[in-house]
Amino acid sequence: MRLINQNPSKGTRWMLAIIPMMLIAIVYLVNSHLRLVDNPEDKLLPSVSQMVDAVKLMAFTEDPSTGSYLMLDDTLASLKRLGLGLAIVAFLGLMLGILLGAIPLVRASLSPLVGVISMVPPLAILPILFIVFGLDELSKVMLIVIGLTPMLARDLEQRARELPKEIIIKAQTLGANSWTVMIRVILPQLLARLLTSLRLLMGSAWLFLISAEAISATEGLGYRIFLVRRYLAMDVILPYVLWITLLAWLTDYALKKLHHLCFPWAEGAGA
Repeated sequence: MRLINQNPSKGTRWMLAIIPMMLIAIVYLVNSHLRLVDNPEDKLLPSVSQMVDAVKLMAFTEDPSTGSYLMLDDTLASLKRLGLGLAIVAFLGLMLGILLGAIPLVRASLSPLVGVISMVPPLAILPILFIVFGLDELSKVMLIVIGLTPMLARDLEQRARELPKEIIIKAQTLGANSWTVMIRVILPQLLARLLTSLRLLMGSAWLFLISAEAISATEGLGYRIFLVRRYLAMDVILPYVLWITLLAWLTDYALKKLHHLCFPWAEGAGA
């Protein structure tokens, strides 16, 4: 049997997914043990017990100066910024995607501009955002919005333009005007693609958020990582990185399930 035709069973897929992660964990544990044997004060590769103690301190011990739990506060602050940013991105990207994909006059006018803006590195304009919007929450949200909206709009525009022309023609033959075609024909297709696009952009959203928090914030996951780096506190940094990864995976999983629930017809034969 050809390799491209061999589909693993569910159990085999789980095993194949776990093996690389186990290998990474084993390599880390071995190197951490060797470094700590040579130098118990080494901070580069902390042991599991050191990281557990750090998590207990950050997540389950009340901060004496503020009376709060630092990891919880950091998580809530970051998720608030991320959620608000992605909500604005989804709305603006969907509106632009419909207009650019459905109306040729709008596409001729705005599509080149959106394409140019999407090429601007968002992190390069971060200082400008701080100057324009200040150092508070708005600048951090705007970095996510400016960084992701053009890419999402271009993706949804392309999806709208890929719709078979026969569907548009049939709708107009049945008496649909431009507004009806956009709402009843194009919008459902783009809503399905929207969730998939947001999943693909999730990594970039976290990148922009952590970058903004690292430069100017008083709480947040990115702020905490860059705060403790000056002390080489890898026992705090590594758990925070793993926690961010888990949050990103849970968000991706939730969007995947939402897509399957709302748009099963868009998942093809494997749905």
